[in-house]
Amino acid sequence: MKKILGAAIGTCVHISGLYHFLQLAESEGYHAIMLGTAVSISRIVDAIRQQKPDIMALSYRLTPEVAEKLFQELAKSINTDDLAKTRIIFGGTPPVSALAKKYNLFDRIYNGSEPVSDIRSYLKGTKSRTGKVNHAHDLLGRIKQNYPYPIIRHHFGRPTMEETLKGIREISLSGILDVISIGPDQNAQEHFFRPEEMDPAQNGAGGVPIRRSEDMAALYEASRCGNYPLIRCYAGTRDLQKWGEMSLKTIHNAWAAIPLCWYSVLDGRSNRTLENAIKENQSVMRWHARHNIPVEVNESHQWSLRNAHDTLAVTMAFLGAYNAKKMGVENYIAQFMFNTPPGIQPSMDLAKMAAKLEMISELEDESFIVYREVRAGIAHFSPLPFIAKGQLAASALISLALKPHILHVVGYSEGDHATLSDELIESCQIVHGVLRDCQEGFPNMLSNLNILSRKGQLIYEAKTLLEYIKFLGEDSDDPMSDPHVIAKAIQEGILDTPHFIGNPSLRGEIVTGLVNGAWFAIDPSTGNPLEEELRLEDIFKRIKQ
Repeated sequence: MKKILGAAIGTCVHISGLYHFLQLAESEGYHAIMLGTAVSISRIVDAIRQQKPDIMALSYRLTPEVAEKLFQELAKSINTDDLAKTRIIFGGTPPVSALAKKYNLFDRIYNGSEPVSDIRSYLKGTKSRTGKVNHAHDLLGRIKQNYPYPIIRHHFGRPTMEETLKGIREISLSGILDVISIGPDQNAQEHFFRPEEMDPAQNGAGGVPIRRSEDMAALYEASRCGNYPLIRCYAGTRDLQKWGEMSLKTIHNAWAAIPLCWYSVLDGRSNRTLENAIKENQSVMRWHARHNIPVEVNESHQWSLRNAHDTLAVTMAFLGAYNAKKMGVENYIAQFMFNTPPGIQPSMDLAKMAAKLEMISELEDESFIVYREVRAGIAHFSPLPFIAKGQLAASALISLALKPHILHVVGYSEGDHATLSDELIESCQIVHGVLRDCQEGFPNMLSNLNILSRKGQLIYEAKTLLEYIKFLGEDSDDPMSDPHVIAKAIQEGILDTPHFIGNPSLRGEIVTGLVNGAWFAIDPSTGNPLEEELRLEDIFKRIKQ
């Protein structure tokens, strides 16, 4: 077992930061020994020579003038033989840490601004002696390198290529996140491979106007600095496989986000029929599976964004994962969007997410591994920046209950405008602050009895809803992955939201509402929550007529 010693030197008695560092070291498999406070330089040198630790961690949080004398004494007392076997690292206030850099003593210097993931990387040996991280260049490698600290993802795409390229470089140099998700404009998402159909008036609407594969390659090259973040991109809303092929070649797409039912007549983001959209989406999942690219089925929260009741959201989370597994996906990214629909209370939000996770986890085996990704809901952010910053921190804190592998940060500015690069960096810093204080030792929120009760109710109702889909497709070999059956379930209102009203391809007959902090199907005659089985029985009576 590797050994690490820790000491506050000189007359310094402030050891909370050092104590936390040693705790992190123990969690990474080190045998940690605290030498105490106000430890003399002579004792430090003796400890290094006698105990021969792998790392000697020193801290000092008093005045730089006194620290300089201590550094000079250490430089005179220690020799190259001692340094050959032991790495000395230092932690202190920014002024003292800046002074420490003048001495060729320390393998690593921390001033308190570094994310915990940076410290863990060092302890795991994924940083060289120069302090440079040997960053993994694939998603699973990054997760392994950092976990239990989640890798940080953020969406970015400005209205021009020039601004987006500049922003990506700034973000990469900051080292603040691990994954940049490219946001193309709607013209690109729908018409990239059919440029004659683009509307020039919509250039830059909703993201960066990517027009050539060379644009994608340029975005990737802009990120080849700093901490070399992974790059990923949505699958487009039409020609999804072509988007997948281009994304793999140009940006080495970290993982694919593919819907099951959406980007169709459901939302108008393409003119694909429901059944054709589901078939194409499944085919694209299969293609990514063959190329060993992790897949996220971008499905469940699309329903919640349209005020679907929580039972339906849980059901679609399961169906998305089920179809991914059916298409051969081995590494599955399960995204959990919190704060959606509006007004959902934290305890009920956690119950919904816990229900999703439990049902998805039932699919796990040696051929299907689930990675948890959490994020805030974009629609809940206030346009007032300081309120939005609080909302971002609160949402991140609550989502930590799922012990995420990936934390998708949503910029606090999104309630007012698409995030700029400096706002993106600040948003990630806010989340790093939450992680630093609350990732470890926080109470288990999922053990709350109200949450457990609601989770149980949601799982029961979601399984009931799945059984009715099977009834609908009783002639199908596998109704839950049959595009015709899934499309029919939507067209008949088994899967329905109030936002579908007025869409000639859909129903939009369900009434949903917020009751005691959760979203329910509502009986319009009473205004009370409607049991899922009663709702479905009424639909089946109509179908059989």
